[in-house]
Amino acid sequence: MQKLTREDLYSLEQYAEIRTAFRTDVIEHKKHRQLAIGPNVTLYFEDRLIMHYQIQEMLRAERIFEAADIEEELATYNALIPDGSNWKATFMIEFPDKTERHVALANMIGIEDQVWIKVDGFNEVASVADEDLVRDNENKTSAVHFVRFQLSPEMVAALKLGSQLAAGIHHDAYEHTVDPVPQSIRDSLVSDLD
Repeated sequence: MQKLTREDLYSLEQYAEIRTAFRTDVIEHKKHRQLAIGPNVTLYFEDRLIMHYQIQEMLRAERIFEAADIEEELATYNALIPDGSNWKATFMIEFPDKTERHVALANMIGIEDQVWIKVDGFNEVASVADEDLVRDNENKTSAVHFVRFQLSPEMVAALKLGSQLAAGIHHDAYEHTVDPVPQSIRDSLVSDLD
């Protein structure tokens, strides 16, 4: 998937004119890229359109217009765009109650390394988590992680031919499976692959 460049971005003035419509399109797009795994974990799969929106919102909120600052935002968000043979996702542990969340995060240390996807007919692919920085310690894990799922060329080919996709988590404190991944999510993810 092609990375974003400065030429892909709207000026602050241009973005102000199209922001409402762009936001509506992105919200609809995101509906097909969110995968709940059990009641308290969601994978939010990133892609070029979502990162374009994130950059535009950051530039708008921070009033960023200097070239060097724009390049810094591009570098940060381009890292979250899939590379054509993988998926990248924000992994969120979601407990509305603060006390329950605190206890759960203490019990879920290492969960970010126990997330998997599985293409029908192949072995599970474990997540590669937090390549940018460590987000847990000996007392708790973070509620937010960034994960990557690296696929083989054979898996990509099978998905493009219609193979089903499953996902899940194998952790002592949280064991859940989604099999199969809903078709609309599967199809959206397959569109990321070269």
